[in-house]
Amino acid sequence: MASKPESRLGAPRNAPITFAVLIFPQFPMMAFSSIIEPLRAANALAKKECYRWLIVGPDGGPVAASNGVVIQPGFAAAANPNADRIVVCSGGNADHLVADDAVAWIRKSLRGGTHLGAVADAAFFLARAGLLDGYACTLHWTSQAAFTEAFPEIELRRDLYVIDRRRFTSAGGVGGLDMMLEIITEDYGSELAAGVAEWFVHSPLRSSVDRKLMPLRLRTGVQNELVLSAIAIMEDAVEERLAMSDLAARLGVSPDRLERSFRAELSIPPNSYYRRLRLKRAADLLAHSTLAVRDVSLACGFASMSSFARAFREQYGRTPKAARRS
Repeated sequence: MASKPESRLGAPRNAPITFAVLIFPQFPMMAFSSIIEPLRAANALAKKECYRWLIVGPDGGPVAASNGVVIQPGFAAAANPNADRIVVCSGGNADHLVADDAVAWIRKSLRGGTHLGAVADAAFFLARAGLLDGYACTLHWTSQAAFTEAFPEIELRRDLYVIDRRRFTSAGGVGGLDMMLEIITEDYGSELAAGVAEWFVHSPLRSSVDRKLMPLRLRTGVQNELVLSAIAIMEDAVEERLAMSDLAARLGVSPDRLERSFRAELSIPPNSYYRRLRLKRAADLLAHSTLAVRDVSLACGFASMSSFARAFREQYGRTPKAARRS
């Protein structure tokens, strides 16, 4: 008997593919909907059951989203429901979650061939359990700095989403929809995926370059491609304090052109933007990591604690230690 054809994500195309969405308290509703709703739309457009989905909770009790909406999961993780793909959905507390039953269920499912995904900050939960070892991933941009410090051995990509073999992760929000469109393309073809995108009045699948710059475009409002590319390099060079002449050389432009572009787009020179970026990274680390303040200073490219404290106070009106306490 011939084997069933499989997509890159490992599920047979001629049988319904089951997604299990594992939700934790304070999960983001937008990210959750971005996983479930494309599956519903795909079924409606294909006029057949392409996908099934079920909701799983850590203990089977009701789970409240960050907006207060309460979901009653159909299964507890300890029930070990069967699924072709598991997607973990959690909020900004993912780095502190403890859920032994959920981890045990995921590990058992992986041994059976299940693929594993995460949206928003849930990559933190998977990484702490060792479930992202050897895979590239992404997560919400506010947690990326803390993630990099906590898991330097895991490849973090600053994309809207990352699909790496048996793992798929997105930065959350509508980034989950982009990820699901690619998954639907792999499962059932580009025509169905395009129909799902149109269903939600969403843009078609973006190029890999655009997926890298889109998070920056959304966060900063910047449209100039040179400035966006410069910011992307800055974000990857927070600790080393890249000289603006070196940055311009990487981009293949003169320092004067780089400065003119920044002033025209953001009304500040690139070195000032870079300083603000490093201070914002420091604020994120203070909020989302347990790094000592001195280590935060070093991780954000400041040569001394005094210069870091002074710059932080000028930017945020309080000391780094006070920011950590709040």
